[in-house]
Amino acid sequence: MGLNFTDLDFAPVTLDEAERFYSYWERTPQRSIDYSLVNLWGWQQHYGLEWCFDDNVCWIRQTAPCGLAFWAPVGDWTKMDWAGVLEAGTTFIRVPEQLEALLCEQLGERVTSVPARGQWEYVYAREDLAKLSGNRFHKKKNHVRGYAKAYGEPDYRPLDDRMVEDCLALQDIWCQWHDCEGSPSLDAENDAINRVLAHYDKFRNLCGGSLYIEDNIVAFTLAERLDEATMGVHYEKGLNDIRGVYQTINNVFCLRECQDVSFINRAQDLDEEGLRMAKESYHPTTFLHKFTLTIN
Repeated sequence: MGLNFTDLDFAPVTLDEAERFYSYWERTPQRSIDYSLVNLWGWQQHYGLEWCFDDNVCWIRQTAPCGLAFWAPVGDWTKMDWAGVLEAGTTFIRVPEQLEALLCEQLGERVTSVPARGQWEYVYAREDLAKLSGNRFHKKKNHVRGYAKAYGEPDYRPLDDRMVEDCLALQDIWCQWHDCEGSPSLDAENDAINRVLAHYDKFRNLCGGSLYIEDNIVAFTLAERLDEATMGVHYEKGLNDIRGVYQTINNVFCLRECQDVSFINRAQDLDEEGLRMAKESYHPTTFLHKFTLTIN
């Protein structure tokens, strides 16, 4: 008999279960930035995210803002009897490509798979973002040089208690400039950033850095080591009136905090045209493809 999700004991994502979740996360064959605890906790309220721990996987479902939807499970996908577990009519969103391939192989025609382009995660070579070499990155490098010419060599500082308070203050200014209260998506992101910063010491592998000019914060990045080879960037904010601030925080963060990784995952574009153009302008090496799957 297939899995009846109504019989599972789902509960809201909570940091009280962090260590339990990490034990499943470490066994996940492909670690999408969507499924990190930082992301699940940050967006828990907006998406009404809930989870349920099974023997081999942690099931995840979204209950808001537009009804019920299941995300891919976190854990050891290879130990699951998928044919015996999944009921017809179940739909999963944000399914990473390795799980999609596994389910299509095991279930065949029982699976309908549709690429979810807006959920594809942009993956860059760390060396590209750190060095900005060649004609492809000429404009980016000019922005970084312009920042240094206008404000001096970047005053970069790694994540610490003081930085958290400064980041919260900068985020508040950023939201005033961009009218977060008038934009449901920006308001939700603002809530996610505040939730993560307020509990930053509760997460494994969370790191970040800030840029300061005359001891005033002008940009910050929050990121997380996803696996041995990949750093995932969750949030990046800067003051818009500072020349080259985004190009500089991106570049300096990769130089200072990412020396021992090969790739930088900068998340998805959510089908937003401006965001897609910005992400493509840094020339991704590849994508972590994701799909919407329906079990027939």
